[in-house]
Amino acid sequence: MPSFANPAGLWALLGIPAITLIHFLQRKAVTIPVSTLFLLEKTQREASTGRNFDRITNSIPLWMQLLGVLLLTWLLVEPRFPLARSTQRIAIVIDSSASMSVCKERLIGQLKEQIPPLKGLATDVEYTLFESAPGKPRLYAGNRIEDMLAAIDQWRPLAGLTDPSQVLRLARSLVSREGIVIYATDTPVESLPFEARVLAVGHAIDNVGFTGVAFETVDGNLLWRATVQNYSDQKVTRSWKLAADGGTDSAVKSIELEPRGLTTLQSNFPTNVSRITLSLSADDFPLDNTMFLVRPQPKMLLLDSVPALANLSKKLLLSIEAMQEAPPGQADLSMISYDPLDPSPITGNAIIFANDATQGGKYLSGGIIAEKDPLLDGLNWQSLLIRETISLDIRESDQILLKQDKRPLILIRQVAAKEKLPASRQLLFNFDPRLSNIENQPALIVILLRFAEQIRESKIAHASENFETSQPISLAKAGEEKISLRSIDGTGKTGAEKDVDPSRPMQSPDEPGFYQYVQGKEVLLDAATYYADTREADFTACAEANQLGEVSASAIQAHSKGDPYWRYWLLALIAVLLASWYFIRERSQAVPA
Repeated sequence: MPSFANPAGLWALLGIPAITLIHFLQRKAVTIPVSTLFLLEKTQREASTGRNFDRITNSIPLWMQLLGVLLLTWLLVEPRFPLARSTQRIAIVIDSSASMSVCKERLIGQLKEQIPPLKGLATDVEYTLFESAPGKPRLYAGNRIEDMLAAIDQWRPLAGLTDPSQVLRLARSLVSREGIVIYATDTPVESLPFEARVLAVGHAIDNVGFTGVAFETVDGNLLWRATVQNYSDQKVTRSWKLAADGGTDSAVKSIELEPRGLTTLQSNFPTNVSRITLSLSADDFPLDNTMFLVRPQPKMLLLDSVPALANLSKKLLLSIEAMQEAPPGQADLSMISYDPLDPSPITGNAIIFANDATQGGKYLSGGIIAEKDPLLDGLNWQSLLIRETISLDIRESDQILLKQDKRPLILIRQVAAKEKLPASRQLLFNFDPRLSNIENQPALIVILLRFAEQIRESKIAHASENFETSQPISLAKAGEEKISLRSIDGTGKTGAEKDVDPSRPMQSPDEPGFYQYVQGKEVLLDAATYYADTREADFTACAEANQLGEVSASAIQAHSKGDPYWRYWLLALIAVLLASWYFIRERSQAVPA
């Protein structure tokens, strides 16, 4: 059965009643007395008072004109005939951003209505369903729209703002040039690459949610401060409560937020409690209504120092959180004053200063040059003054971070693992601090703090931290034994557990909650994740848009062929018009003057 590429051409059929109406209008006959009956055949009825309705007169021009209308209509509607064994390929890329959770049901309804007509005249159809976040597996591949819609129903969007270009490229390569690529989102997009079409199903909602949290120790008590934002353009009132370790909830309290306003909730972290949950009253976007928090507990860093650097080590202990003096033989980081004239091996993580017992020479001259490195990022060393001292033994593998003229001043040394000694990092200062003004440089404490945090990060020990969802995590592990991610509830009861893929960068779970990272029987990290993406929580730009109507005609064209006899129909139309004109002319010539 053919389909029509231009259904508007059917309006030409209105010519049939128009022509019929014209042929109903007949001239009223004039009575002419004659004496010979054979002359009646030569008479022509003519109206005496204009045209009046009469019964239709069967004539060749009438049928020629009606046939001409039918031929013209057939040509105008552009009939298309299906090709044998053709397949329409449709790739749908769904916006992975968390805001899509609000309009998922609407998306399913729109796809159920809009997708089937895109099959056009193809004999078969293939659907492929992607998420817009790169690296995600396909949600569905097959030819049943019911199964595809069921996959969308099971899907839960949790990502932040994503660029769909990479997945759209993949989708286009899969369906080829003749296929259809659809980007389903909640916010209209002006244009997309790879000839993708937009189906936006979003709508604006009023949302209030948590946006972040900070901790502070006041008078020995841990204080939390959580920020709440109103994303709507009107004043709103919400209630909130706190639950500790899955126990009894606190009293429900009310807060009022101005349009687009922020407010801060704060309280002491309950004593002898490791986990709390903050909850806002429900709205249409539940992801940011709950904030899961654990009592922060960074890895303890143990510092050992020599008496010559006692003042500097005290500054370091006061400046860096969760750092204390190390018991003998248990230091994670050592501060060492090293005499190049009395060399001895140094093992483990260390901060090493040169020790020169002389009075030193003249001040070093030349420009101070800092290399690009995270340890030196944003630090100013131009006011540093250093006297000439005995140089440390510098290796070719040492990385120079700071130098003055040709003399290296600060270096990083990587010490490989050896026998029972693990790999370590050492920060070298190739001068005696007593013969310089470095202790008066703000950059000194900053670089020591950054180096100490690198050592803390590589230490294998238990910690408790709070993260935003999908935030990068650096987790030190022992050996090659696998690491598992375990979900837990507010009381600490364990739930589902899955292995962490070691080939991918580690990040916090994309769903808010309490979790543990476990290696063997050791818990490396107690974590809490909360949703705080302000871009996805703001629904003011969400709206509807539909570009699928633009691809319906192309879908028909791709899997069909036109009428191969259209030239003959055109010639027939011309012939019909000429025949109608001929018989009308003959009839008019037969009328007596």
